[in-house]
This record gives sequence, structure tokens and C-alpha cells, in this order.
Amino acid sequence: MGQKNVYGYVRVSTKEQNEDRQMLALEEFPVERHNIYMDKLSGKDFNRPQYHKMMRKLKAGDVIVLKSIDRLGRDYEEIQNQWRIITKEKGAHIVVLDMPLLDTRETGKDLTGTFIADLVLQILSYVAQTERENTRQRQAEGIAAARMRGVRFGRPRKEVPDAFWDLKEQWRSGEIVSREAARQLGVAQDTFLRWVHELQN
Repeated sequence: MGQKNVYGYVRVSTKEQNEDRQMLALEEFPVERHNIYMDKLSGKDFNRPQYHKMMRKLKAGDVIVLKSIDRLGRDYEEIQNQWRIITKEKGAHIVVLDMPLLDTRETGKDLTGTFIADLVLQILSYVAQTERENTRQRQAEGIAAARMRGVRFGRPRKEVPDAFWDLKEQWRSGEIVSREAARQLGVAQDTFLRWVHELQN
């Protein structure tokens, strides 16, 4: 059997604290510094060159150490997918330092342990998904309540100029086209048509 390697993975986004806490935790594990891979990314960009480099080196029996489970992916679908690739396809182990139940080393030959780790991941995934949906619902309810109070969202609407009413009549009677009416008012054609639609009288 070849030498088993212990790798650490650190991911920090530009919004977050610096990487020192993650690095310290991995070094205390211990993971040797030259085996720690780190990606710094912005929130939108999830291209992880160092993660992929580590994955290319990963062999069966190796260990990946993470400070927390969310380092593994952007959302739980991705986390579960990476977890499956590492543990099932690569046959390597994962240790999550801030969640001792997510340590597959102790459970490599013990089906119950592997099952527990997978179950914990499923539960975390469910909780995260539920929380996201609740947040979206709270936002939607907040927006609906604000609208009822008369709060407007988006750019402020243009005031309808007095000249609009005459031009609207000319447009209705076919004397001018909507593009010309809009040009005379100094607004976009769709703004003129929206006013026509909203201000039926």
C-alpha cells in the first residue's frame, strides 16, 4: 500500500474574514502546510483551481480535512455531490473539524458509521434548503407588505407630463404613431404605451 496523504482545503470568499482561522485549524489537525490547498474567490465566481488540483492528486485512502462543511461547495447539492465523489468514487476520507460526526476515517469499514455521516449530510442539506426557502418567503411577504403600505420598488416612475393627454388622443385617433408621441414627450416608446395602458380614462 502506498503512503496515505492528508490534504487540507481552505476556501475564502472576498466578503469573508481572512483565511488564518481555517489555516490554523488545519495545521493543528495536523496537515502539513505544503498539503494545504487554498482558493480565494468572489461570491459569484466558483471556479476553484486549487480544489481541482488537490482532487487530481487524491487517491483511495487519502484524507481531506476541512474546517467546515460549507468549504466543500456553494450549496448542499454541490456539497453532497463532492462528498459522493470523494468518498464513493475516489475512496478517500473526509474530516470536518467543526462537526465530528462528519469524519469518515473512523467509519471506513463500518457501514453504520458511513451511513451516519451520509445521514448527517442529508439532514444538513434539508435544513439549509428549508432555511433558503423560508428566507425567500419572508422576503416575498416583506415586499408584499411594503407594497400594501405604498412603498414602490425599482426606479421611481416618471411624472406624466401635461402634454401626454393631447398626444394620447392624437395617437388614439391615428393622427400620430406611438414612437412620434414618445419622441415629443422625451420618453421611451414603451413608457408612452405603458402610460396609455395605466391611465385609461
